[in-house]
This record gives sequence, C-alpha cells and structure tokens, in this order.
Amino acid sequence: MNEYILFDASLRDRFVKFATDLGLAPQIRADQIEGFVVALPDDLADDIEETIEDEYATLMAEQVSLMESAGDSEARTLVRINATLADGSPRIVQLPAAYGRRLFEHFTVDEIHELVSAVVQSALNPVEGPMCRKTSGPSSPAGVSATPDDAP
Repeated sequence: MNEYILFDASLRDRFVKFATDLGLAPQIRADQIEGFVVALPDDLADDIEETIEDEYATLMAEQVSLMESAGDSEARTLVRINATLADGSPRIVQLPAAYGRRLFEHFTVDEIHELVSAVVQSALNPVEGPMCRKTSGPSSPAGVSATPDDAP
C-alpha cells in the first residue's frame, strides 16, 4: 500500500474523495503521532499514480500554506518519510521539517521515497574504501575508467 499523510481533516477528506472518484477504496487511519494516513493500493497504472501524486502535491502545498497562515510553521519540526529496506520491510525516517518542505517542492512522493530508501540502504550497507576504484566489470560506455590508476 502507498501511504499518504495529511494533517488537516478537510484535506484528508478531499484526498479520500479524489481517490474514491478514481474508483479506489482508500483505507484511513489516525497517524501514531499526528494527522491521518490514507493508504491506497500500490499496484496502480502509472497514469493513475501520477494523477494521485499531483493531487497529493497540491494538497501538501495547501497544508504548508495553512500551517504558515495559522502561525504554525515552526510547530512541526519533523517530517516522516517512508523508506523500504532491501528485504522489502518498511521503515520511517524522520527529517527536519524544513528539509521535508524543500524535498516536496522539488520531487514527487515516489522520488522522495526512492531517495530516502537509497540513503538508508547506503547507511545500512556502507561501502568501505575509496569511491574511485577498479572493478572487474566492463568499462564505461566512453571507454574511460574512473580509477586514478589509469591517469597519465
């Protein structure tokens, strides 16, 4: 299931109606910390997922506006982002809200999920040694090696 968090009940209701109008059956629950989680199936067609992401981004922008107009811009100091480990198990990563707002301004929810999941994977499975090194695999498409040993 893809999960979407909304802090405002009216925005939650709009998102649920939007999903229902698309023929989906959203599952709703209270978030453990604050707000509401709306869960939708994760096996949707790409065009439907894109439509949902666009609507969610619009609602998130409205959520930020509501918080700022209410003088609540500093009240939420963390944002929670879902991440998926290599074994498929879900995790939640908390980031400062300022970073979360910036991420949502520039990336889709799926892109943020992929980015955070990649960071979590890298942290759990660190690569030791230098970043540039010889590998046993093929060279780059241009035939250029990224290793310092090949420098003239």
